[in-house]
Amino acid sequence: MLEMVKERLKSFGYELQEGDEFALTFSIQKVENTIKNDCNTPSIPDGLVNIAVDMAVGEFLTAKKTFSPDSIAGLDLDMAVKQIQTGDTNTVFATGEGSSTPEQRLNSFLNYLLTYGRDQFSCYRKIRW
Repeated sequence: MLEMVKERLKSFGYELQEGDEFALTFSIQKVENTIKNDCNTPSIPDGLVNIAVDMAVGEFLTAKKTFSPDSIAGLDLDMAVKQIQTGDTNTVFATGEGSSTPEQRLNSFLNYLLTYGRDQFSCYRKIRW
């Protein structure tokens, strides 16, 4: 999963820096534990791998934003999707329209990465005895 997370970060315009490896590994382990605990499974189900990758990217970028905001200054939010609609859920990123600040766009994007797909956990949840 580490390589998938690295590629996903590159697709958003983030270049890995020296010292990112530990934070990236920690973010991945945190997301893996969250999914395994929520679903009560010993490993991440195949259907949740892409969601786990996005969540790990969100965890990593949130930590970077908190502790080293200058390191993500070059993150290209114009590449982000403007609108996503799944059933009744509608997520809109107002990039390029001037209706939100870059920090607001970043916060919306990070929130999307951290929360999108959590409703799919229930498909893989096992009963605890």
